[in-house]
Amino acid sequence: MKVSSNTNRQGSADRLNSMIVSPSLTIKQTLQHMDGFGQRTVFVVGRDNKLQGSVTDGDMRRWILKDGDLSKPVSLVMNKKPVTFPEGTSNKVIKQKMGAKEIACIPILDKGHAITGIYMWSDFFKQENTIYEKLGIPVVIMAGGEGTRLRPMTQVLPKPLLPIGEKPIMEHIMGRFRMYGCRQFYISLNYKSSLVKAYLSDNNQGDHITYIEEKKPLGTSGSLHLLKNKIRSTFFLINCDVIIDANYADILKFHRESGNKITLVAAIKNYTVPYGICGICKGGRLKQITEKPEYDLLANTGMYVIEPDTMKNVPANTFFHMTDLIHKYLRKNWKVGVYPVSGKLWLDIGQVDGLFGTLDRSISSPNEI
Repeated sequence: MKVSSNTNRQGSADRLNSMIVSPSLTIKQTLQHMDGFGQRTVFVVGRDNKLQGSVTDGDMRRWILKDGDLSKPVSLVMNKKPVTFPEGTSNKVIKQKMGAKEIACIPILDKGHAITGIYMWSDFFKQENTIYEKLGIPVVIMAGGEGTRLRPMTQVLPKPLLPIGEKPIMEHIMGRFRMYGCRQFYISLNYKSSLVKAYLSDNNQGDHITYIEEKKPLGTSGSLHLLKNKIRSTFFLINCDVIIDANYADILKFHRESGNKITLVAAIKNYTVPYGICGICKGGRLKQITEKPEYDLLANTGMYVIEPDTMKNVPANTFFHMTDLIHKYLRKNWKVGVYPVSGKLWLDIGQVDGLFGTLDRSISSPNEI
């Protein structure tokens, strides 16, 4: 869907085209559009650019959690009454409404209800003026691995200190938690631990850091046994090779409202097999060929919200992954939840080509997801 060019920033053709989708699109196609343009909110527009509703990635997440069919029309998930303003509304009024309600973007409509422009949070507020809910809960960072996927780079620097842009990945991870008032960090170390401690000592930004020294590699959750008498509240756990650019306050809210013992943050990923896939019957007779099938999956990102009593289920001095702990909980029928995020919000440095390139991530307004 294309709109005519407009020199006004809020009504620019590029912005409108990136944030407008047709009601004929499926939910999956809308997700692909949002990921392709890096948008977390889009507006469903019909004939003559008339606004029908808005869709956020939060709307998408709720649909997925209901086990909704991604082939259904996007109209099933859209909000039919988004906040809008008529043409001619002053910037002062729009800014005031956006700031008071923490709304990420607001469309402008003409008298015929056609969308003529969109104002974004960044039009009025600098990034540092974004309001983040202060959570203040502990954060455990698993940073003891050897980073074998990233050799030979990790033979020189430990994985937490590998640079993404101008900062090491550890700094990107901690910086996102600081925005939500999380300043108490527990960092599990083993491989090249002295280098990590030296960096954090020289670059401490007022954090309270406790180091968990692994005498041998303990996997992605084995060191939690060493914390079972130190952390007494809900906490975040994250691997040191991932960056999640999501709304951490909403993740924590979902975890608590769901009554989960563990909440796993998962990224929505779409994979296409580039071959014709054969289905066969017994005896080798061809049943069917499916040409380049597509699969929509939820991939474990390596970020979790965890209740403190889970630590008593981690064995002492044992190599133990978070997946081992989760399987243990599933066998006991204890509640483990999944919080889906867009695949574009997940950066796994073990899968990034050109690791030393510039990290280009935008930080959203809290109500954007």
